[in-house]
Amino acid sequence: MPLGSVHSSYRRDVAATNWLLFFHLLGAFGFFAGAAVAGTLQLAAIRKERPSEILMLLRLTRVGVVLVGIGALLTLVFGIALADHTGIGLSPVWIQAALGLWVAAMAVGAIGGRTARRARNLAERLVADGDRPSEELRGLVAHRPSLWASYASSLMILAIVVLMVWKPT
Repeated sequence: MPLGSVHSSYRRDVAATNWLLFFHLLGAFGFFAGAAVAGTLQLAAIRKERPSEILMLLRLTRVGVVLVGIGALLTLVFGIALADHTGIGLSPVWIQAALGLWVAAMAVGAIGGRTARRARNLAERLVADGDRPSEELRGLVAHRPSLWASYASSLMILAIVVLMVWKPT
């Protein structure tokens, strides 16, 4: 085999690895940033009284949720493709742990987000009915189990990042 074709094949392989890694990291950034955006806006909504203010913040959390969804999909697809392309596969324990945490973070985050969705729907009705403060709305926005689910999901995402960086054996 001519030296030029070996070199060309190697360059294509490195380029493919770099592209897969780029989209995997882009997804990780979106996943983490989306969770941070949604969480920050949720915490800001807790400090508001008027349903219109709460509604505005909870509507904006959907941007974070979309980022989480897109980032989660990119990390999963390109992470698996990268593991396959580099020959690592899915058998290392740190990859299996990351995949398990990915599934758990998505599930627990979705559970935490359900109450926020109910709060957003209630806030819409309250805004239409005069925008008066409501204890029911405040209770939904500050619902402790939902907040703890969101915190737990964020910690799982952070644990995934730790696994990906340190790759324990």
